[in-house]
Amino acid sequence: MPDIDTVKLAQDLIRCPSITPEEGGALDLLEKHLSVLGFTCHRLPFGEGKARVDNLYARVGTEAPHLCFAGHTDVVPIGVRKDWQHDPFGGVNDGEVLWGRGAVDMKGAIAAFVSAVSSYIESGNNKGSISFLITGDEEGVAINGTRKMLDWLRKEGETIDDCLVGEPTNPETLGEMIKIGRRGSVNVVLKMRGKEGHVAYPHLAQNPIAALLAVLTALNNTPLDEGNEHFQASHLE
Repeated sequence: MPDIDTVKLAQDLIRCPSITPEEGGALDLLEKHLSVLGFTCHRLPFGEGKARVDNLYARVGTEAPHLCFAGHTDVVPIGVRKDWQHDPFGGVNDGEVLWGRGAVDMKGAIAAFVSAVSSYIESGNNKGSISFLITGDEEGVAINGTRKMLDWLRKEGETIDDCLVGEPTNPETLGEMIKIGRRGSVNVVLKMRGKEGHVAYPHLAQNPIAALLAVLTALNNTPLDEGNEHFQASHLE
């Protein structure tokens, strides 16, 4: 079994122009490597038309415990091309930094996953099962990715014991910390109703902007919780 060069694999993934919802060849590349390692691969397309997104689930082993590596190959648009020091899909390695869309978020992590699993399988200590849950819909509206993949896993009777997500979480140095989770979000729609009137008779009108500012100020100054040892306090955005 050939060794996997982590940096080269990351470069190859970066060179796949996988801007959501385009697959760009990234999942094809992963499926090729994982198949060689003995993984059973399932391509899971969800959505229709322009919203159609490809996803990949791959597993080796049938026994517990089952460790899953989760991530995404899609990236955000490149913005203004001339502002880039290097080709955003070039995967340039200058000896210190690997440049390109997805180098950090999160094709570099996926390459590290594959390389680590390859070494583990090569060691012969193949207890339990390992899987990859890789979506192509994380940076976009995220409706045809992980959520639908999890529904598919439940229908297939797949049980995951632990999951490692390769999102970048190290503030300063590589390997500094592993986060145990991520806060969710609550979206609220606030409507303020006013009463139209003439500027000459403000006492007969009700300006909803002033009321809205008062409510937002009160909400912003009200602690939602105190957080805990693992998570910062919740906040209003």
